[in-house]
Formats: sequence, structure tokens, C-alpha cells
Amino acid sequence: MAAQPQSLYNIEILTIKKEKTTLAPYKGKVILIVNTASGCGFTPQFEGLEKLYKTYQTKGFVVLGFPCNQFAGQEPLNEAGIENFCRINYGITFPMFSKIDVNGAHTHPLYAYLKQQAPGILGSEAIKWNFTKFLIDRNGNVIRRYAPATTPQTIESDIKGLL
Repeated sequence: MAAQPQSLYNIEILTIKKEKTTLAPYKGKVILIVNTASGCGFTPQFEGLEKLYKTYQTKGFVVLGFPCNQFAGQEPLNEAGIENFCRINYGITFPMFSKIDVNGAHTHPLYAYLKQQAPGILGSEAIKWNFTKFLIDRNGNVIRRYAPATTPQTIESDIKGLL
């Protein structure tokens, strides 16, 4: 396994257009990172995530979506398909990124970092399903991990507390 990055902001990621970047552009913002899928029972959460983003983006909040196909093949689309699905069905304007693995031998370094910083129930690091959420403060600290069933509306007060 690769060494842990010293900062969340140094981790290399690919945009939905497959362009290399890092999380550095989001430094100083409150961030909600979500592993997404277009064919999941929790997919309607996109609506609530977009509402949170639109409500608080001017106050320094951003939602970052990371599609993943590791749970029952619920993200079969390629990046262009994901982008179209999110825009057409949910009007998504928050940043979406290239498909990644959140568990297993090919876990993306971002998720290795997030899981280490905020383990799940009973200290388990594994992501259990799509739409697991991680809330990060303006200093890059992982504040909390939320279960897939936790709705965006439920998280709103935590977000407001960090803004």
C-alpha cells in the first residue's frame, strides 16, 4: 500500500473528463465527499446533495461526487454517461470525478485516506455501500462519516456548523 498523503489536498484525482487534478482547489472549503452510483436505491439522494450545494456554495461549501461500481454493479456507465445522467436526471452542478474503487486492492488513495481518518461502525474501514459520505472542515480535517441511508437533509445542520 502506498504511503498516506500528508494532506487531503495533495491527493491526485481525475475529473469526470479524466483530467488530472488534486483537491487543492477546495482548500478552505467545507467539503462533502460522496461515492455515487446511477443505479442505486439511494441515487435519489443526488437531489438533496445538489440542493445542499446550491444553498451553501456561496458560503464556501462543495459536494464532490466519486462514482463507484463496486456495489452490485450499480454504476455501469462510463464517465460521459455518468455526467449526462447526473445533469439530465438531477441537474447536478457540483463537481463529479472519474470512477474509482473505494474498497479492495485498488482502493483509490483518497478513500484510503478518508477511511483511515473516519472509520465506520466498530472501527471498520470498509465502505459498505454507495452514498457513504465524508464531511471535511475548512482545514482538511475529516469530521464525520455518514452511512449511505443518511440523507443529505440530515447532514445540513452539521454543514451549517462548519460554515
